[in-house]
Amino acid sequence: MSVDIMDKRTRIKFCGFTREEDVRAAVQGGADALGMVFYAKSRRSVSVAQARQLREAVPAFVKVVALFVNPEPDYVQEVIDTVSPDMLQFHGDESPQDCERYGKPYMKAFRVGGPDMETRQDVLAECRRFSSADVWLFDSYSAAYGGSGEGFDLSLLGDVLKADDARPWVLAGGLNPENVAEYIRKLRPFAVDVSSGIEEAPGIKSVEKMAMFFEAVRGADQHQLA
Repeated sequence: MSVDIMDKRTRIKFCGFTREEDVRAAVQGGADALGMVFYAKSRRSVSVAQARQLREAVPAFVKVVALFVNPEPDYVQEVIDTVSPDMLQFHGDESPQDCERYGKPYMKAFRVGGPDMETRQDVLAECRRFSSADVWLFDSYSAAYGGSGEGFDLSLLGDVLKADDARPWVLAGGLNPENVAEYIRKLRPFAVDVSSGIEEAPGIKSVEKMAMFFEAVRGADQHQLA
């Protein structure tokens, strides 16, 4: 398979896992990355001990992402030491220095449409502060720091999409099996990230919705190759 074709494959990250059976179903379906939430106020939050058990169900070549919101450094280090995530995801108001201090690959989430992220220029300027991030993730603004299932004004990504120095980026916020293909065809993100859109209830994944999401993403990728 050529590099050009591989570049057109949209990576898939599912987030908010709390059960081993859901982890196994996501892996079997072909997820590239699985997210676990380490934020006590989230309905999908897991303990360090619970996350370690979930981690053991994830095979090699599937990345585990640990999501934090304005965490204490000692807590992040505990998760790193106990769970061994492949990547950290910071979804709060962390500074670049906060994200870099652990020496781990990290993903910075931006809550598009929120304070200081209300124009295309604002979004790009904020992203450029995190040039050390491996990945930029764009989610909708919510006071609860994500997980709302709501979308955002995609036109606010306009300057990021044209920027030569943009990092690989992930589209999140309001995705589900019914709309993800349209977003991929329109925006061609490096990856898509979904949580509530594949659930029966917060933290409880639907095998059927996950399968439909996989099918929709792969269908959109095939459309781009046609």
